This record gives sequence, C-alpha cells and structure tokens, in this order.
Amino acid sequence: MTTTRSQTLDRVLVLEMVRVTEAAAIAASTLTGRGDEKAADAAAVDAMRTALNSLYMDGTVVIGEGERDEAPMLFIGEKVGSAIGKGPKIDIALDPLEGTTICATAGPNALAVLAIAEEGGLLNAPDVYMDKIACGPGYPEGIIDLDKSPTENVTALAAAKGVKPSEIIACVLDRPRHSKIIAELRALGCGIMLIGDGDVAGVIATTNPDTTIDIYMGQGGAPEGVLACAALRCVGGQFKGRLLFRNDDERARAAKWGVTDLDKQYDLTELARGDCIFAATGVTDGSLLAGVKRKGKIMTTESVVMRASSGTVRWVKGEHRIG
Repeated sequence: MTTTRSQTLDRVLVLEMVRVTEAAAIAASTLTGRGDEKAADAAAVDAMRTALNSLYMDGTVVIGEGERDEAPMLFIGEKVGSAIGKGPKIDIALDPLEGTTICATAGPNALAVLAIAEEGGLLNAPDVYMDKIACGPGYPEGIIDLDKSPTENVTALAAAKGVKPSEIIACVLDRPRHSKIIAELRALGCGIMLIGDGDVAGVIATTNPDTTIDIYMGQGGAPEGVLACAALRCVGGQFKGRLLFRNDDERARAAKWGVTDLDKQYDLTELARGDCIFAATGVTDGSLLAGVKRKGKIMTTESVVMRASSGTVRWVKGEHRIG
C-alpha cells in the first residue's frame, strides 16, 4: 500500500513535535541571562536530541547544528528516532536554541524551533548565509523579489496594501552588513524594527498583523531560512532566498549537499515542499511566544504548532512539574 505524505506525517503526532521543542526550551531557560551561550545551546541540543530519539520514526537531520566534524550532536545527516530503518522516513530541520546570544543576555525572541516533512521535503541548505526577503499573506504572488531594490520591493508592497511607502514597517537584523538597506529604507520614511538576533521569529512576524511588521529583508543563516519557510507554508506568506558564499570552502559545502546553481533565487515551496509541520516554544518572551517561566515547582511554556496540509495553527500552553 502506498503511503501518502499526510499519512507519513500522521504517524508522528503533531503534539509530539511540541513536546520536543518544549524540552529544548525548558533546558535552555535554566541558563537564561547567565552569559554562557555555549552552555545554553548545549543544554537545548541535549534535550531536543533525547526527545527526538523517543519518537517512532526514521528521522534524518537535514538542517542542524552543523556538519559532523563541527557539531557533536544533531549534526546534518544524523539519524534520530527510535525506529531507524523501519519507521516513517522524516526530514528534520531544527534549531534547538534560535538566538543563543539572546538567551545568554535574556533578550527577546529566543526560541526552540523544529520543522519536519516527508523525506525530500526540506532543502538540504548548507550552513552559509542566505539573502532573504519575506512578507505575509494576502499579496499578489511575486510581489517581492531579491533582484529588486529595497525601494522597489517596499513601493510594490505599499501599492498592493493601499498605503504610502512611509507607512510600511520593515524588520531587519541589526548588523553592519545591512547599513545600506537600513539607509535606503529610512530614506523612504519606512519604520524599521531592528532585531539583534532571531530571524526565524522576524520572518514569521510578517504574518501576524499584531506585530505591525510588513516585510522582512536582509542576510541571515540559510538553515533559519528553511525553518521560516516551513512556518510560512502553514500560515501563508511569501519568501525568496538566495544562498551567499564567502569562499571556496562554503561553495564546497553547497556541492556536498547537492546545490549546483549557486545563484538560484529559491521560492518558498522550493525550500519547504509538500506537507510540513512547524513547532516552536518560547525560551524568552517575544513577539511570537511567551518565554519559559518558573513558578515554584511548575515551569510554564507557550508553544505554537502548525501544519501545512490542514492550515491548522495550535497555540499550546504547558505546565511542567519539576523536582
């Protein structure tokens, strides 16, 4: 009997994904504000790996902490799950702690993030930078394009929204490399929300009217781009991404994972195809989710889990007894 995409993912219950991100978020939260990025990340990685290995699946990490020689756990290509060789084959993109610096300094928008799809559903993006632009749902297809300038993209978005370009709010990572983008946006009179880290949350924020963010643009990690696309597949929106290579070593990484067109502009469905499930749990308070809180012997979490095939979005609040 042939197994469809939805049947494959049905075997890995949607709420099981939340339990995985909850475990990572709780582990990282014990080190929030302690100033130790590596320790917080290691705690989240260990907890997420343990949780993934309890699930009945034959999982492969396609977006992870790095390649085998760079990451001791949850490296790209690592097999996880309790049914390797016999369970449903699942591709996994993950970031056990998206925003390590944020967590270490107790800033906003640190998340534990996970996306899954049937085998072959997620792009094996090498761990390099990606030029990104994203907007929320409700706009004509192709309204944003990496081959256009920030001015052209904002002007087109404003026209489609029926407002002036100066009424558009853009989210941009606060990095020196984005100084020209920021200057161009400010010349248009745009509002700019600068974020210190956490561009998965930044991209997803374009889909939530409460954030007032209309567009995301700039360069960030390619793995985070794939994770954000899995979420947009579930809630709507548009995304364009182009891998950026600084040296021959990064080009060799791309070749290793089957990327041959180094200048390709990827669309949303090329980065995350078919049925996808996206889950995230807040580590610190942010625009998307509340962070982990400890109240005596109870730790509370807030999570979101989405599914592309059904368009379902579930908000999950959890209480976890400790000690």
